[in-house]
Amino acid sequence: MVGRKKWYAKVVIIIALVIGAFFAGFPVLWMVRSSFLPNPQIFALPPIWISDTFSLDAYRAVLTNPMQIRFFLNSYLIAMLVVVFTLIVAILASYSFSRFNFKGKSFINTFIISVQAVPPITLLIPYMSLILFLRIFNTYWALILTYMLFTLPYAILMLTGYMNTLPKDLDEAVLIDGGSRRVALWRILVPTAIPGLVSVGMYTFMLSWNEYLFALVLTRTNDMRTVPVGINLLMGQHAFEWNQMMAMSVLGSLPVLALFLFFQRYFIAGMTSGSVKS
Repeated sequence: MVGRKKWYAKVVIIIALVIGAFFAGFPVLWMVRSSFLPNPQIFALPPIWISDTFSLDAYRAVLTNPMQIRFFLNSYLIAMLVVVFTLIVAILASYSFSRFNFKGKSFINTFIISVQAVPPITLLIPYMSLILFLRIFNTYWALILTYMLFTLPYAILMLTGYMNTLPKDLDEAVLIDGGSRRVALWRILVPTAIPGLVSVGMYTFMLSWNEYLFALVLTRTNDMRTVPVGINLLMGQHAFEWNQMMAMSVLGSLPVLALFLFFQRYFIAGMTSGSVKS
């Protein structure tokens, strides 16, 4: 009887996983399928899944359009710079929170956590005013600084939790040997914290790559647009280029997918280790 109950439980779990996988994978399958179809066949009833007219025309249109190539280059440049600057600041901040006790530490930690609870859309007007005041509207710096304000709280909290799992004996051993705290941080702790850095870097890259609202509001000219905004620009007044939108969506998803597949081991290790102790 006990064995039969366990078997029923496994069947229920498998069915639930299959249903969940279907709902999660169907939009992706639809996106990929639509990128190979002409516009009239995308919403045909009944749906056309296997067609003789499958082609790469949408991908050719995207990859031969200089403006759409610029969208991808902008997204790559902004996302990579946000990752680099976020990691540098987060490493320094997390090391300070993990290794030192200073006045106002609890207040700053509470403030960082509270920032995570604020919906980004409510900060749109204040950020817009700040960007205009700094005279960096419609520049890369407008998006880089804005994205960093969203990525830094998570990065600092995540890396602080990971730093707390690293024994302080590592720092003390470097100090005893005549090294400085800077040496202990950059030559010992940072290489040891690679899984945590990878997980934070992937989160930062995905947020910067996929962000739409601020990329739309803080830029004016097409040469400063990113991929999410570029996809929206394919929605014309009289017609939507659905196949090109789906092609850009597929191409825009590939960097994130490639990053996760390549750094999967580090990502999972960083997420689990950083959550053990804070």
